[in-house]
Amino acid sequence: MPVALSGRVGQRGAMDLDALLYHYFGADDVDALTPAAIDEGRARVLIDFATERDAGRRFALWSMLAAFGDAPDPEKAFKSPAERAAALRYVRALRSVDDGDD
Repeated sequence: MPVALSGRVGQRGAMDLDALLYHYFGADDVDALTPAAIDEGRARVLIDFATERDAGRRFALWSMLAAFGDAPDPEKAFKSPAERAAALRYVRALRSVDDGDD
């Protein structure tokens, strides 16, 4: 999963990808997840994304949703022009990685 984050879920600021995966999806290995577990985890991430106030944590949650192909449009997801621009750059980076896999 192409989301680089550090720290732990319970801390303010940085977030750890493995901790996020375990917290929301019940496993730290994406390949081990069932389709039902992915759907349930995405629903939990969407709820937290909608209620999170910290910009960095919101962006981390949005990035996770983007990696799973379920992120809200950056224009609607972020009020700040800087956050929207960062989200659009992230989407372009994901696409370029995907294009390089062919």
